[in-house]
Amino acid sequence: MNKPLTYDLRGVSASKDEVHNAIKHLDKGLFPNAFCKIIPDIVAGNPEFCNIMHADTAGTKTSLAYIYWKETGDLSVWKGIVEDAIVMNLDDMACVGCVDGIVLSSTIGRNKLCIPGDVISTLISHTAAYIDKLNALGIGITLAGGETADVGDIVRTIDVGYTAFARMPRKSVRSVDIQENDWIVGFSSSGKASYEDNYNGGMGSNGLTSARHDVFSHEYVAKYPESFNPMVDDDVVYCGSKKLTDPVDIAGETMTVGKLVLSPTRTYMPLIREILSFSTEHLHGLIHCTGGGQTKVSKFMDKTMCVRKNNLFPIPPLFQIIQEESGIPLAEMYQVFNMGHRLEAYVSSRDVADELISMADSFGIEAQVIGRTQASTEPVILLEKEGQTILEYRY
Repeated sequence: MNKPLTYDLRGVSASKDEVHNAIKHLDKGLFPNAFCKIIPDIVAGNPEFCNIMHADTAGTKTSLAYIYWKETGDLSVWKGIVEDAIVMNLDDMACVGCVDGIVLSSTIGRNKLCIPGDVISTLISHTAAYIDKLNALGIGITLAGGETADVGDIVRTIDVGYTAFARMPRKSVRSVDIQENDWIVGFSSSGKASYEDNYNGGMGSNGLTSARHDVFSHEYVAKYPESFNPMVDDDVVYCGSKKLTDPVDIAGETMTVGKLVLSPTRTYMPLIREILSFSTEHLHGLIHCTGGGQTKVSKFMDKTMCVRKNNLFPIPPLFQIIQEESGIPLAEMYQVFNMGHRLEAYVSSRDVADELISMADSFGIEAQVIGRTQASTEPVILLEKEGQTILEYRY
């Protein structure tokens, strides 16, 4: 039986079980096992096409950006928030084969008493700049504007979200069809990709409620009460030892712990665009390891298979810090955080796996075979390190 997580005490869920239960009876669209819901082409009514609409936000990462900005005056952290919210949409869509013809719109809700105009200006201007960057990398996106609302009665600081829409041929859709004896390739979430400007700690926009409260000092409770849910028990609010501006040496450069945790969510879209050249005969599924961390794939698995990940990446420094500060078990860490890779591909052979690893290397992204799938009488995800089982997740 899967144990409850400390994460739940903070009023959030790593697995989103309640959400999944709420939507389990809804229509799953044209491709029920696709990573995103695919609907008929309501734009032109063409039966050979389909539509995708996806919405997501940067989550509570904005609360940490808020404190960092208040402490340092550094507006650049808000650029990372833009990238977080955009990537959490686009990388999901890329997993179904959508890397072009995307229309993007923003929804920003702020508490005006906390968030002034220069923050809003930074968010809006960087949205355009980041889309230009992705277009230059071969990802076709058009900005359609958005809405910025002053909603201080319901938003304590700021919420940054985007909605993405695309129309694509049905024949181009990639559904998840993981098979027995598939090879699993993991793509690192940390390091510095060829299209990134700085070292990336590997944090996405999942697990931030845990990360910021476990890592950073209780002094922020009194300084920034607007940055957390007042209904949460004080014992689990900002209970770490670190200050946001504490220095840490990573990969030969010095950065602050705050900036490390605020590393923008890495987009894999340029890499996925290349991976999609493989046919469905060889590429059986792309999984974006967001909510649920390394158990995310359970949402798309056949009930007669085991996913055995026994060659996981070394834990990046960021996640080592989080675990040292929190003391939570590795099993929980792997259900809340990506722990080193946020994208995985399920492929038919070792040769195809090696080709994907080579593709990743061309973008400066480390990749490796992290495991295999196998027949099983019980549906389970096994995570192993150094011959020891660290998580046995039954779904």
